[in-house]
Amino acid sequence: MGRKVTVATCALNQWALDFEGNLQRILKSIEIAKSKGARYRLGPELEICGYGCWDHYYESDTLLHSLQVLAALLESPVTQDIICDVGMPVMHHSVRYNCRVIFLNRRILLIRPKMALANEGNYRELRWFTPWSRTRQTEEYFLPRMLQDLTKQETVPFGDAVLATRDTCIGCEICEELWTPRSPHVDMGLDGVEIFTNASGSHHVLRKAHARVELVTMATSKNGGAYLLANQKGCDGDRLYYDGCALIAVNGRVLAQGSQFSLDDVEVLTATLDLEDVRSYRAEISSRNLAASRASPYPRVKVDFALSAREDLLVPVSEPLEWKYHSPAEEISLGPACWLWDFLRRSQQAGFFLPLSGGVDSAATACLVYSMCRQVCEAVKNGNQEVLADVRTVVDQLDYTPGDPRELCGRVLTTCYMASENSSGETRERAAELAAQIGSYHIGLNIDPAVKAVVGIFSLATGKRPVFAVHGGSRRENLALQNVQARVRMVVAYLFAQLSLWARGARGGLLVLGSANVDESLLGYLTKYDCSSADINPVGGISKTDLRAFVQFCLERFQLPALQGILAAPATAELEPLADGQVSQTDEEDMGMTYADLSVYGRLRKMAKTGPYGMFCKLVSLWRDACSPRQVADKVRWFFSKYSINRHKMTTLTPAYHAESYSPDDNRFDLRPFLYNTRWPWQFRCIETQVLRLEGGGPQDLEGVD
Repeated sequence: MGRKVTVATCALNQWALDFEGNLQRILKSIEIAKSKGARYRLGPELEICGYGCWDHYYESDTLLHSLQVLAALLESPVTQDIICDVGMPVMHHSVRYNCRVIFLNRRILLIRPKMALANEGNYRELRWFTPWSRTRQTEEYFLPRMLQDLTKQETVPFGDAVLATRDTCIGCEICEELWTPRSPHVDMGLDGVEIFTNASGSHHVLRKAHARVELVTMATSKNGGAYLLANQKGCDGDRLYYDGCALIAVNGRVLAQGSQFSLDDVEVLTATLDLEDVRSYRAEISSRNLAASRASPYPRVKVDFALSAREDLLVPVSEPLEWKYHSPAEEISLGPACWLWDFLRRSQQAGFFLPLSGGVDSAATACLVYSMCRQVCEAVKNGNQEVLADVRTVVDQLDYTPGDPRELCGRVLTTCYMASENSSGETRERAAELAAQIGSYHIGLNIDPAVKAVVGIFSLATGKRPVFAVHGGSRRENLALQNVQARVRMVVAYLFAQLSLWARGARGGLLVLGSANVDESLLGYLTKYDCSSADINPVGGISKTDLRAFVQFCLERFQLPALQGILAAPATAELEPLADGQVSQTDEEDMGMTYADLSVYGRLRKMAKTGPYGMFCKLVSLWRDACSPRQVADKVRWFFSKYSINRHKMTTLTPAYHAESYSPDDNRFDLRPFLYNTRWPWQFRCIETQVLRLEGGGPQDLEGVD
């Protein structure tokens, strides 16, 4: 018969510039694909060098080592008798391209360059690569000598072409091309391509998975065909977590779903599909067939190889399934925890140090480490030898096998409550209770001697002694005294991270964890170089609202009753003196706005791309039932004043897990000035003009001002 084909896609935990490790993971995925009967294997975007090389793409070393890995793949017996589709940077006519290199039995069939480059948000592909703009055209690519010797080819096709095997036709898309208004799969499908492949380097954002799945299923619903999507998985060296979700779909139905979060470095999906299902599906879509009859042809690279077997009548085909999505709270419990594990094992540190304040944010961070420990124990239980080897290295014990997440947490997480005279007994107790329930090694200490010493140095030098506002001090004195406490905590955190294991007779150092959420960072509601300054921050891209939902999830899923009191308590920095032993300072009072409002401002500023005037115009309608135009104007002016005054703090934000599309991360994602005219005179005058018109009942001109 010869119409049933088995194909494989995968999610690989590649690491930027780890050519040796990347090669081994690629080979393992090909080996697994072949063992499952696949005759075509698709890998993630730029898998040979790792997607996140960034400015290393400029280096000739990156190109050279990628070619060396490709040569090793061509030479390996593992890659024989299966079409391998791998990703790497390629220089053609002195121009760098992001490419797929497709080969079979030591011969390169096609080098297909990416045609639509991702260049928004965290992506900067146009900085390093050039898109191939010559649709349905190819050129000759002269192979380097190291490849000519292996392949016995002098040139290979380079450009926009498809593969024609003995039994089907295969076409490539690369990541962003699926998201463009006119994706290549449309024209390829009209020209008879039956199997589409997409190699992605797509990172996690909360609530994003459905968009990816819907794009794939819609592509094959309208045009028929099979679609394979591969993706990178894990932390490959920076703030992003690539979230897998490899999939195989046919005619709008998903046949295979890969995990979104896991500690497996190599995950391979296979599906067996009947090509006649594609052909019969297309046969009855008359509008598609009419368009296909007028389609411009793609260059076809003929491949003397079949994906199907001659006798396949009894071969079962894969059945459709319903995609299972995680809730946002589940995504938080899994994604940042996997990112922490990659960071811990790849940084070769011995664990984490977390200042635990008894509030929601640091409690959420502690819960993420506990979730990481649960995933490590589960992976070891399921026989993951790589995870077992890594955890033995982390804890420095070659015969160690983790079984209890609490016991593992006690080895890899040190928590510390740093009390001052302004700390309440309630937060101290909540921190200690949570530490006991997750099993962390917990330290309680008092920073007052250090704070008094620092303030004493100032008083000795100036003859002045600042006091808090409640004792008659000015606003400047009040703020400075709060900041001293916060900054002393950072110094103490790093001291303990370096030496606490030494004091306990153990080897290694600890990574300091920060726990400032995305909303506080956006407003700058943090002290520069306080405990928000750390090595990494797993919650820095997550809103306060989502963090509270996540802590509630942990309370129920992980059975941590200490979280009940943490959720019920008001959020407070505890940097000002207590009033009769009770907290006198809350975060929302300090900020002058609620966390809910702050999330709205953040989304409008970044995602809706509004300035002060544009934000006012949207909110005056959105909040019309709760606020007068004057109140909306005051809120917007207050937010932009505070935001712009504190924007400089974003330049020193701790690298944080990217989870939210309105992250204010100045270093990669949210590129803006940090010295503003914080009075916003023109913009605020435009707002005032509209407020006066609205209050006077006159016509509104939202396009401009007189």
